[in-house]
Amino acid sequence: MLKSMPKATEESIERGASQAADRLPAYTTISGVAIEPLYAPDALPDWSYAGDLGHPGAYPFTRGAYPSMYRGKLWTMRQFAGFGAAEDTNQRFRFLLEQGQTGLSTAFDMPTLMGYDADHPRAMGEVGREGVAVSSIHDMETLFADIPLDKVTTSMTVNCTASVLLAMYFAVAQRRGIGLERLGGTIQNDMLKEFIAQKEWISPPPPSVRVIVDMIEFCTQHAPRWHAVSISGYHIREAGSTAAQELAFTLADGIGYVQAAVDRGLDVDGFAPRLSFFFNLHNDFFEEIAKLRAARRMWAKIMRERFGARQPRSWVLRTHAQTAGCSLTAQQPLNNIVRVAIQALAGVLGGTQSLHTNSMDETLALPSEPAVLVALRTQQIIAEESGVANFVDPLGGSYAVEALTDRLEREAGAYIRRIDEIGGIVRAIELGYPQKEIAESAYRFQQQLDRREKVMVGVNKYQMEEAPPLEILRIGPEVERRQAQRVHERKRARDAAKVRAALAAVKRAAAEGTNLMPPIIAAVQQECTVGEISDVYRDVFGVYRDPAFI
Repeated sequence: MLKSMPKATEESIERGASQAADRLPAYTTISGVAIEPLYAPDALPDWSYAGDLGHPGAYPFTRGAYPSMYRGKLWTMRQFAGFGAAEDTNQRFRFLLEQGQTGLSTAFDMPTLMGYDADHPRAMGEVGREGVAVSSIHDMETLFADIPLDKVTTSMTVNCTASVLLAMYFAVAQRRGIGLERLGGTIQNDMLKEFIAQKEWISPPPPSVRVIVDMIEFCTQHAPRWHAVSISGYHIREAGSTAAQELAFTLADGIGYVQAAVDRGLDVDGFAPRLSFFFNLHNDFFEEIAKLRAARRMWAKIMRERFGARQPRSWVLRTHAQTAGCSLTAQQPLNNIVRVAIQALAGVLGGTQSLHTNSMDETLALPSEPAVLVALRTQQIIAEESGVANFVDPLGGSYAVEALTDRLEREAGAYIRRIDEIGGIVRAIELGYPQKEIAESAYRFQQQLDRREKVMVGVNKYQMEEAPPLEILRIGPEVERRQAQRVHERKRARDAAKVRAALAAVKRAAAEGTNLMPPIIAAVQQECTVGEISDVYRDVFGVYRDPAFI
């Protein structure tokens, strides 16, 4: 138990707090958590160093996933890249690697994300616009041309077509003579989050989870350095959740995947060390730090106590983090550089293993090369100049940070217990529980902005006449015409009989319940496309329709 403060000290704090308490009518985090004027030992009445904090790299991992943290190895610096055709994004990849980026992060366009080829009528107007267009293994080969796949780690942000894109990546490595065991990286592949927040899907939740477990099983056996799912709270926060909701629904999704894999018969200690997470870094500095710390502690307890994992590596929550896209403003876009720097610093002080910093112009268009370079330099300045990477969890033991960490854990834990009562995360999604909670939080925050109870600089306070617009990256219609023509020509040049046989094998595996990854890898080697394999999913598993909860 921590000792209380002397009475004279308490009285002086109360006098100081009362004198300074009139600047705002209420002090809350961006999520609405009340902030006390001062945090002291009595804010942590039942707190213990060993039980709640511990050492970095040891249970419950509140202070960090690894003992030495950034003193041993800096976080992986990733910048989201993807636009136009594969050759365009390949050039951006190589530029970023030359500038000191240490991992690749791939954004795909909407047709690729939704399972349509560039020559499909539904792809019209969207090819290459918000990410790179990938329809076949030829595009994947061009995308990673001259990039050593066994020497860099690659992240791919794709969900309902993740199995196809990962199969293409693996097939490209095989064509180069690189064993799958040498590949390191992450594919997002978090469909439960899609049903909750981002709304990009093909099939209903049960078969979607089945495909994810197929991928977990395959990677555990054949690609042990690959993270087959990145359990993502990022988009939950972008949809308007609070920090506690982001934490709760993300961990609940993780519980859902682990339970499905265990039900399949997989050994939890065999696959758990390769699960990864993806969190948002919003504007409220200390709340974001506390959220990452609470996430590690909660996941360690969940894996050890709920699932009986025996290996310490299975208890560790490893996470990528990205600065909040929803916090960026089209008004005064240069201000976004400051927002991103503060958010990135919170991610580092919170102990992330991988970090993406948004570019200042992303509310206007895909990031331009100068903007993405500033975003990368932001990380490098934090790493090399600020000195914060020399400390391991420097805010550990702060009364305010520890109290906020405890509170987020309590609030998120209550949500998880409610989801368990409902019958698990899939049932909760079917009933619309997390969707409704997020919608209500988003509405409350918008009301606060409208009433100017919360401030967005340049939007509802400190407005000014708009400066001339930034030079932005524009994707012309010729990219779509060229890509669609390429896909059409490649389809005509294939061996049609081999394509039909390969797609039939995928369909059998989907219908019979055998692991889908081997036939999909074989199919993409025969030049079957994203759209064609996605059509198999639509045929066998059906198409999910949003129930539009009100």
